[in-house]
Amino acid sequence: MRLRYRHGFLTRRLKPLIRRPDAMNPASRATPDPSDEQPEIPEKPGDSYVQSFARGLSVIRAFNAEHPEQTLTDVAAATGLTRAGARRILLTLQTLGYVEAEGRLFRLTPKILDLGFAYLTSMPFWNLAEPVMEALSAEVHESCSAAVLDRTEIVYVLRVPTHKIMTINLSIGSRLPAYCTSMGRVLLATLDEATLDATLGAAPLYAHTPRTVTDKDELKKIIAQVRQQGWAIVDQELEGGLISISAPIRNRQGRVIAAMNISGNAQRTSAKQMVKAFLDPLLQAAQRVSEMVALRT
Repeated sequence: MRLRYRHGFLTRRLKPLIRRPDAMNPASRATPDPSDEQPEIPEKPGDSYVQSFARGLSVIRAFNAEHPEQTLTDVAAATGLTRAGARRILLTLQTLGYVEAEGRLFRLTPKILDLGFAYLTSMPFWNLAEPVMEALSAEVHESCSAAVLDRTEIVYVLRVPTHKIMTINLSIGSRLPAYCTSMGRVLLATLDEATLDATLGAAPLYAHTPRTVTDKDELKKIIAQVRQQGWAIVDQELEGGLISISAPIRNRQGRVIAAMNISGNAQRTSAKQMVKAFLDPLLQAAQRVSEMVALRT
């Protein structure tokens, strides 16, 4: 199961690692025939925009945990395409092996994982970080994860779980809001002021718990401190009982390309205890991965 964060709620949803077009820069929409338009795809923002390709991605995204199998009519309704347009895309995906049909029902095939896996394997740290994270998790006896920033969210790209400390299931591809997670704050700390302002303003800042910081100016102060000290800790801002501490993973040029964290339960350890016991092993592990990335690239 994968997590999806939308409008302030965490929901479980299966989906490939493919994003909708950038919601932070919406383009104008054409008005002729609504049945011919995909509601979430902007109308040709430039000459380089291939609308047919964007519509194909919208068909892939129409399949999820709630709708693993759909009829042609279902897909057309979910994407805003005409039946003829949805049919052409489904048959193309079927020819390419990404979709299969049984009677009137269409479903995705395992080949669709190639699209998301291509991204994972293209990351220079992905294969390098896993054994380091496994060793770190074994040392501290807590879960360890790595994530990258995608606009206002973090996306999990590696995870070594131990104890189940959250009520939601996290796996590769899971998404969480960046502003109230330690990995998110480490990654937000790499943005310049203008980009940080735009990112924090691009999505509502919800209070997931009474501890969640939702004031934009206060968040910017916290992120500035993270930038200065080189790590972040979040104490029960995403979910009650969850504490997380994170550090950056850098490439050869010193640019932050991901964040690594240790997650703990507030009933077992406090935020101060986590910093005292886990910060040094975490920083050492993140540095080890960064050095390996530098050698690889």
